[in-house]
Amino acid sequence: MLQKRYEGFLKTPYLWKHNAIFGLQQFEINSKFNRINREIDEKLRLGKYVERLVTFELGQHHNVSIIAENIQIQNNKTTLGELDCLLFKDGKPIHLEIVYKFYLYDNTCGFFELEHFIGPNRKDSLIEKLGKLKEKQLPLLYNPFTENYLTQLKLTPKDIKQEVYFKAQLFIPYTLKNLKLKMLNSKCIMGFYINPNELNEFKNCTFYIPDKKDWLTLPHLLVNWLDFETFKNNANNYLERNFSPLFWVKYKNNTLTKMFLVWW
Repeated sequence: MLQKRYEGFLKTPYLWKHNAIFGLQQFEINSKFNRINREIDEKLRLGKYVERLVTFELGQHHNVSIIAENIQIQNNKTTLGELDCLLFKDGKPIHLEIVYKFYLYDNTCGFFELEHFIGPNRKDSLIEKLGKLKEKQLPLLYNPFTENYLTQLKLTPKDIKQEVYFKAQLFIPYTLKNLKLKMLNSKCIMGFYINPNELNEFKNCTFYIPDKKDWLTLPHLLVNWLDFETFKNNANNYLERNFSPLFWVKYKNNTLTKMFLVWW
């Protein structure tokens, strides 16, 4: 289970290359080590779970050494924020913010490409996350209370490069199969999304609803597939709670696709 999640995570592309979006520099590294041999707490929420995958991945590279992870910056008992990771790469210090997201393309949101991508339940968006990185998470490095912590490590903020490790799975409307992205990495498009009215188009398929941490996993055949009616009943339990489930579709020729069924 962990191994398949790790493989899916490694095969998820970076959402953009270099510093193409808002000047945010991607921390790009080519990992050939696809076996994982560490335990990760299953109780962690997905974001923290992915952070453990990232730090394991980086730990396999001889030119990377991790200084600290999940650094809470506090003013007395008030938490000001958290630095995801401090590391050395080729001997140079880097403050790294780690992001792994699932976004759906909705061109009724906003006016340009970055604004069109929202969370499956419409509670967050790509543009909001980019703004938070730019305005809150990265500037935390220069907070006086962060400087006190860095001094203990014999580091100064001006010497630390700031980068992001931003991967994402993107999903486009089933009716827009030929959508081309101009700003973001089109290789991040992992599948489609549909609404309940479009579900009948798949009545001859079988289905699987993975647990949330298995959203990382690439679809494969070795799961317990559900028939159409069973899947529809199970999916309704999610939709009634305004939760959009991710699911796998298996066509009769054994082709597999990853999709979201949205409630909105």
